[in-house]
Amino acid sequence: MGEPLRSVPAMNHDSYPDNYIRGILNTVKSIAMVGASEKENRPSYFAFKYLLERGYHMIPVNPGHAGEMMLGQRIYARLTDIAESVDMVDIFRGSQYALPIVQEALKLKPRPQAIWMQLGVRNDEAAALAEANGLKVVMNRCPKIEYGRLSSEIAWMGVNTRTISSKKATIGGIQRMSLSRMSVPGGATEAADRVQREEGGH
Repeated sequence: MGEPLRSVPAMNHDSYPDNYIRGILNTVKSIAMVGASEKENRPSYFAFKYLLERGYHMIPVNPGHAGEMMLGQRIYARLTDIAESVDMVDIFRGSQYALPIVQEALKLKPRPQAIWMQLGVRNDEAAALAEANGLKVVMNRCPKIEYGRLSSEIAWMGVNTRTISSKKATIGGIQRMSLSRMSVPGGATEAADRVQREEGGH
């Protein structure tokens, strides 16, 4: 027997409410990034490293580098090679590849909770298929940017707001910056200093 379908309301994929994005980023623990690159100058590398450092269990998927390691994580050739559960599939490939990736994601047991397509990646057919099978979908957004914006680490344009969350969220025993709206002015705190150092290094 197949898994029962979960009801997911139809989304307007031109604009997402913050609570929808926040709900996904606060809930998922493991993220498989399809198209992850070991090259340090690639956007997928920066996004992978950022999310890894924020406590997510990151799983790189890239058939050209299967069996190699990326930031301490084993690279898989395809989603179906991953033996552990995947909460979210992050698609870092062209829009034309999104549908077959979603089709493969639906073969995973248990199925992922969400499909996330990176900036510039949109495939409405793939989104409709995922939603019809109970998965949440985000398109044309970067989880790194959304996390930074919602956690007040960075503002939308990437400028340090000098604010940090007033509380940390503990997910799966991992301390992670809260994505709640509550924030307080940042002073000489370790988190604020770390963000400043990271921004200063770019």
